[in-house]
Amino acid sequence: MTDSKRIVDDAGDDEDSALEQLVAGAVMALIFLVGFGLLALGEPWFWVVFPVGFAGVLPAAIALVRIYESRRGDDADESMTTETEDALETLRRRYATGELSEEEFEAKVERLLETETVADARESATARRREGESSEAERETEFDRD
Repeated sequence: MTDSKRIVDDAGDDEDSALEQLVAGAVMALIFLVGFGLLALGEPWFWVVFPVGFAGVLPAAIALVRIYESRRGDDADESMTTETEDALETLRRRYATGELSEEEFEAKVERLLETETVADARESATARRREGESSEAERETEFDRD
């Protein structure tokens, strides 16, 4: 997953997220623009921009991006947990009031826990459709035999 999440590969080294790369590129471009702009204007202290920019501004910008991404990731995890808990509570209530049988309740809880993410839900739905199509084809084959 490269969408604003950090990747950890097998060696344990982490790669920058897309947002980190974007911010780093923009900050470096700004540093070069200001530094060489001051050089073109004949400013004798133009070189100060480079150490200040690369040793101070760039690391600070990347640190801010990482803080932003970690807080955004925590919020997403909390909302997903809350949604799952709400769905489980609804299932428990329906089971307690007798709207669902024990088999229906267990099947729905199992399906809910299998599909914690949107991607998992899509995969599960696709698999169920395939199973339904294959069982329908088997029934048609059995019907044709009779």
